[in-house]
Amino acid sequence: MSEERGRGPGSRFLYEPFDRASARIEAHERVTDERWKALERRLAQIEVGLERLERRLWLAVFGCAAFLATEVATSFLITSP
Repeated sequence: MSEERGRGPGSRFLYEPFDRASARIEAHERVTDERWKALERRLAQIEVGLERLERRLWLAVFGCAAFLATEVATSFLITSP
């Protein structure tokens, strides 16, 4: 076994203190990253749903406009001698 940084063989945990603060910060950063990814994924799903809703609303508007245009056209055709 090779010596690390001039120390004898053995576990690195015997010589290097465990820094709880940095471990907590790293864990918090990982959790925050995962939450951010989940939030972005959910926002993307919401955007897709809004786009689908917008298409449906425009289809309904154009359908109503087409219906009114046909009603006006038929009324002109019926009333013209």
